[in-house]
Amino acid sequence: MNLPTALQLVNLSGKTAIVTGGAMGIGFGIAYRLAEAGANVVIADLNEEVGAKAAKELSDNGWKAVFVKTDVSDEKQVTDATKFAVSTYGGVDILVNNAGIYPIIPVMRMTPADFEKILAVNLKSVFLFTKSVAEEMIKQGRGGKIINITSVDALHPSSVGLAVYDASKHGLWGFTKNTALELAPHNIQVNAIAPGGIATPGTGAGKPASPGLEAILKKFMEKIPMKRMGEPDDIGKVALFLASDLSSYMTGSQVVVDGGVLLS
Repeated sequence: MNLPTALQLVNLSGKTAIVTGGAMGIGFGIAYRLAEAGANVVIADLNEEVGAKAAKELSDNGWKAVFVKTDVSDEKQVTDATKFAVSTYGGVDILVNNAGIYPIIPVMRMTPADFEKILAVNLKSVFLFTKSVAEEMIKQGRGGKIINITSVDALHPSSVGLAVYDASKHGLWGFTKNTALELAPHNIQVNAIAPGGIATPGTGAGKPASPGLEAILKKFMEKIPMKRMGEPDDIGKVALFLASDLSSYMTGSQVVVDGGVLLS
């Protein structure tokens, strides 16, 4: 059998990836692995200082990475980010919709503005980027990979205070499956990763957590059979799998990366 080698399968040289929310946490873990595998990485994030630093860290390793300041919920900025990737690297082959927020607000205390902001960042942004990037992928005619970062909360309710976050992630899982159907004829594969508890700045890693978040994390840790929080690289490695030819016959799938928490 004349099969490609394992190294050839994960080689992303010549491909360009956009990673939303790629400045830190899970997003940076994903950007790191894609850049290491040879992809040109565009970090689309709102935090200019941290985003530029993240791109520099990747570039300092000899990899290709740039930062573009982007409000992922704003249609024009999303379109501009896609154009930036194309003008900088000549196209776009991989999109990772990672940006997300999870303020802890019980429904009874939530305002319509809170509700709309969570859905705008967690769900509307995925629609905007998927449409913008898929249009470019179809025009290029060489297919592509879209990876959506959902959550175990897309499969099981989380804690009180995260109802709209859970709704956004359930919605994202549904959106993933339907767009996988729509884009399959164009050889664009759409899959999702559902992280469990991951140690990131957003979950208090490296700094004291708020009392509310600390209580949630303590309760969550008790449910993890592997008895540890995941690391951003645990998601980065799975993203590399989905972005590479290792996953050539997968679309509309969701890979759960949770240390076994859903088993409990």
